[in-house]
Amino acid sequence: MPTVSPRRWWALLVLAAAQFMVIMDTSIIGVALPEMQRDLGFSQGELQWVFNAYVIAFGGLLLLGGRLSDLLGARKVFNAGWVVLIAGSVVAAAAQTAWVEVVGRAVQGVGGALIAPAAMTLLMILFAHDPKELGKAMALYGAAAPAGGTAGVFLGGVFTEWLSWPWIFIIYVPIGVATLAATKLLPAVEPRRGRVDVLGAVSVTAGLALAVFAIVRAEHVGWGSSTTLLQLAGAAALLVLFFVIQKSTGQPLMPLGIWRVPRLGSANLAMALLGAAWIPMWYFLNLYLQQVLGYGAFASGAALLPMTVLLMIFMTAITAKLLAKFGAKPLIGVGLLVLAAGLLWLSAVEPTGSFAVDVLPASLVAALGMSLAYIPAMMAAMSGAPQEQAGLASGIVNTTYQVGSALGLAALTALAASQGAGQLGNLPALTDGFSAAFLGAAVIAAAGGLITLLVMRGDKAAVTARQADALQSTGEQIGV
Repeated sequence: MPTVSPRRWWALLVLAAAQFMVIMDTSIIGVALPEMQRDLGFSQGELQWVFNAYVIAFGGLLLLGGRLSDLLGARKVFNAGWVVLIAGSVVAAAAQTAWVEVVGRAVQGVGGALIAPAAMTLLMILFAHDPKELGKAMALYGAAAPAGGTAGVFLGGVFTEWLSWPWIFIIYVPIGVATLAATKLLPAVEPRRGRVDVLGAVSVTAGLALAVFAIVRAEHVGWGSSTTLLQLAGAAALLVLFFVIQKSTGQPLMPLGIWRVPRLGSANLAMALLGAAWIPMWYFLNLYLQQVLGYGAFASGAALLPMTVLLMIFMTAITAKLLAKFGAKPLIGVGLLVLAAGLLWLSAVEPTGSFAVDVLPASLVAALGMSLAYIPAMMAAMSGAPQEQAGLASGIVNTTYQVGSALGLAALTALAASQGAGQLGNLPALTDGFSAAFLGAAVIAAAGGLITLLVMRGDKAAVTARQADALQSTGEQIGV
C-alpha cells in the first residue's frame, strides 16, 4: 500500500505553484513584446522568437524531462528545473541585445521542460493512495494553469507599465528561490536504472527549431529559395531521424507502440491545431491592442483579462461536467469550431476600431471555444492509455500542443508580414496583416473541428461524475 504523506496538501501547493509559474511564463511575455521590440531591436517578424524560443525548448524537451524524472528521481529533476529556470530568467532580464534575450527564453524553456513532468510525477506519488483525493489534487493542479495565464496577463501589464519589462523575468528569481526552499515538503524518489535517449531529444528539438526558423526566414529569402527548401528538408530529416531512433533504441523517449492507444492520434492532431490557432491569436491580439489601438502595456493586459477569466471559470467549473455528460469528441469538435468563429470575428478588426466592438465579444467567443476543447482533448489522448503509459501519453499531447503553437505562430507571422504587418506606424497595413493572421488561425481551428468530428472515435471521455464534482468543488474553493 502506498505511503501516505501527512504533508501532501502542503506539497501540492508547491507543485501547483510550479504549474502556475510555468504557464505564467508563456502569458506574461505577451503585453511586454512591443517594449522589448523597441529596446532590443527586434524586427516585427523576429519578435516571435521571444515566445517561440521558450515554446520550442519547452515542447521539444518535455519527453526528455519526463524520462529524466524516472531515471534520476522526480524531486531532483524538479529542483534542477528551477535552477535552470532561474538562470534563464536572469539572462532574459539582463539582455541588452535580441539574441541574448532569445537565449534566455530558451533556457527558461529548458527549465520548464524539467519542472512540468517532474511535478506531475510527484503529484501522482503523493496522492496515488486515494482516487478521490487524486481527483481533487488534479483539479487544483489543473486550475493553476488558467490562473497562471490570468496572472501573467495582469502582471505583465503592471510590470511593463510601471516598472520595466525586465521585471517580468526578475520576478522568477525570488519565487524560484522560495520554491527550492519548500521542496523539502516533496517526497524523495529513488532513481531507476536506465539510459537517456539524448540523441532522440536533440533530433526532435533541433528539427522543430529548424522548421520554425525556415518558416520565419522564408518571408525574407523567399519560400521557393534554395535556403528555405534546404532548411525545411533538414528539419524533415531530423524529425525522421527522431522516429528512426525511437524505433531502433531499446529505451526510447517515445515508444512508437503508444500510438496504438485509441484516440491518441486524433486527439494529438486536435491539440496541435488548437495550439496553432490559439497561441497566434493571443500573440497578434496583444500587438493589435498596442500597435494599432495605442494601448499601453497595463491597458493591454487588462483588456485580455475578461478572456482569461472566462477560460479559468469554464476549465475549472464547467467543462469537466460537460465532458462527463457528452464525452470528448463533440466538445473538442464544437470547441474548435467556436474558436474558429471567434477568430473569424477578430479578422474584421479595423484601424480605427475599439476594444468594446472589435476585441471583447470576439475574444470571449474564442475563449469559450478554447475552454470547451482543451481539457477534453487532453482526456481523449490519455483515457485509452494503460496506467503505466498515462504519463507518456500526457507528455506527448503536451508536446504536440507546444509544437503546434510554435509552427502555427511561425506560419501566421509569415502570413501577417506578407499582408503588411511589418510596417510599424502604418495602421491600415498593420491591421491588414493582423486580420490575415486571425483569418488564417480561424481556418486552422475550423479544420481541426471538422477533422475531429469526422475522424475521432466517439467513446466517452474517462471522466466520471465524481471526478467532475471534484473539479467543481475545487473551483469553488479557489473562488472561481
